Amino acid sequence: MSKSLYETLGVSENASAEEIKKSYRKLARKYHPDINKDESAVDKFKEINAAYEVLSDTDKKAQYDQYGDQMFGGQNFHDFAQGQGGGVDLDEILRQMFGGGGGGGFGGARGGFGGFGGPDLDMQARITVPFMVSVNGGKHNVSANGQSFDIKIPAGIKSGETMRVRGKGKQYQGQAGDLLIQVEVASSDEYERKGDNLYKTFEVPLKEALFGGKIAIATPEKEVSLKVPQNTKNGQKFRLKGKGVADRKTALRGDLYLVANVVLPDVDTLDDEVKKVLEEKL
Repeated sequence: MSKSLYETLGVSENASAEEIKKSYRKLARKYHPDINKDESAVDKFKEINAAYEVLSDTDKKAQYDQYGDQMFGGQNFHDFAQGQGGGVDLDEILRQMFGGGGGGGFGGARGGFGGFGGPDLDMQARITVPFMVSVNGGKHNVSANGQSFDIKIPAGIKSGETMRVRGKGKQYQGQAGDLLIQVEVASSDEYERKGDNLYKTFEVPLKEALFGGKIAIATPEKEVSLKVPQNTKNGQKFRLKGKGVADRKTALRGDLYLVANVVLPDVDTLDDEVKKVLEEKL
């Protein structure tokens, strides 16, 4: 029986959980789009993460070990992934295939995937999470199907991603579907997110811009003291490496870019002597 998910991660079918994790991390670093600029790296990176989602989960791995590539219509995983097209979320497809809880073959995949399973018991919902919760992770209360409960928001989640909450969908004959939650991230007045990098504008008084100094700045993690050099220009960027948003797949963090906004004093508040010197020397 062909089991190409193991080939995707470059391990044997008898590999231990630690060996699978080690190989995944090695491949994820190799094909991460921020590191590998080859066009094919993006698809390869998606395949690696989807394969690891299955093989790192005890229940999913057991199902896959039983049925192998029959779960992909007999195709190897690479061909299956390519056939889904670039706009399809492989992780979500696998979550549907390995959903569990319904009747029928291949782990009871619900929603009629591949023609298996009973009635579709899954439900859809939308939530909007605060910007900082999307960056740092945290709890968020959800009301659905007559229930109110907290869910864990993973750090780094983006707008448009879907979270699956087990057992919170419709109920039928003792079975419970899942709640599929589409996440929208609220905008922030303080930060702009680009990929896994964050951008924040901070004020620099004219004195510090001209002569240098330290400025206290709040970041998502903690308050930092930023040393600005002499002759700091308006719009000048300062990079705090690894202080951005965590990539949900690799745990690698982006960077935080602090953008200087030099604040000019109100001329009317300056001493006459200072104004005179400035007028003469500037």
